Amino acid sequence: MYDYLIVGAGLYGAVFAYEAKKREKKCLVIDKRSHIGGNVYCENISGINVHKYGAHIFHTSDKKIWDYVNEFAEFNNYINSPIARYKKELYNLPFNMNTFSKMWGITAPQEAKDIIAGQIKELGIAEPQNLEEQALSLVGRDVYEKLIKGYTEKQWGRDCKELPAFIIKRLPLRFTYDNNYFNDRYQGIPIGGYTKIIEKMLEGTEVRLSVNYLDNRAGYEKLADKIIYTGMIDEYYDYRLGVLEYRSVRFETEELPIDNYQGNAVVNYTERDVPYTRIIEHKHFEFGKQPTTIISREYSSEWKKGDEPYYPVNNEKNNALYEEYKELAAKEDKIIFGGRLGGYKYYDMDKVIGAALKMCERELG
Repeated sequence: MYDYLIVGAGLYGAVFAYEAKKREKKCLVIDKRSHIGGNVYCENISGINVHKYGAHIFHTSDKKIWDYVNEFAEFNNYINSPIARYKKELYNLPFNMNTFSKMWGITAPQEAKDIIAGQIKELGIAEPQNLEEQALSLVGRDVYEKLIKGYTEKQWGRDCKELPAFIIKRLPLRFTYDNNYFNDRYQGIPIGGYTKIIEKMLEGTEVRLSVNYLDNRAGYEKLADKIIYTGMIDEYYDYRLGVLEYRSVRFETEELPIDNYQGNAVVNYTERDVPYTRIIEHKHFEFGKQPTTIISREYSSEWKKGDEPYYPVNNEKNNALYEEYKELAAKEDKIIFGGRLGGYKYYDMDKVIGAALKMCERELG
């Protein structure tokens, strides 16, 4: 018997396993994948740590969380400064004075403010009825057409006029020459990749991989007093109330016989006719000098059962359905749902760790 069965060897489950072990609890961690780490898993190929499930840049303003994660790895000083490519034009993200200077040939913040305000006024959108109108009313025509429209339509698989306005609540405009995507105080990439963090967290805890809890839930339930479940909450209940929607991502990864493909870790392709949303060049996360390079093209797609769920579609309908599942979960006395899939919520890594630690306090004392 174990004190806890932890379903999922990702960040949430690994934090719980580590904290439980410190309190002398006996845990078993299982995962249906053949590796630990969940979506932060990195695979070392030709000396390059490849982010197998998309780019992960750690960032937080919470010093306690930053100090906590630094117990398991040393972080480099990587700053996320993505590039947006529209046809043959390259722009800095987030939208800042470098972006506006390139787009309009200007140098002063007031010039950029005047152009954007003029375009917004010209459009005269009082009450945005869809995502397109919402974005236009925030940034004007030029920024929207070149840097938002095509990328967003690829991400969601729908025309921007068909998407609800609430998806874009705000679009940050910076009138400084600042390409740092995040505003957080602490930022970086763990030297040697994220997998090493999970390995240290799970040290001394029994782990079984390539095991699907739902294939033998009755058997696994007998093994432990309590279960920490980080899988999809609707799948756990056999979709009895309905299916929660996600967007999925497909990756095409290849190694190229050159030392540098695009000169930046992240390049977004904002043109609608380019089928992928972005290209990740993994070596740049750790300032690699390897003779070859590895790139991953990302393709956004509609999720269906059997696909890997990435981004929850947190619209009104899905959020209402999740609340119904949450009511079911509240009645459970043996199982605790957590993480991105268990909570049907997009989490940054620091928020996952924070949520896991809060749950540890409630559960473990």
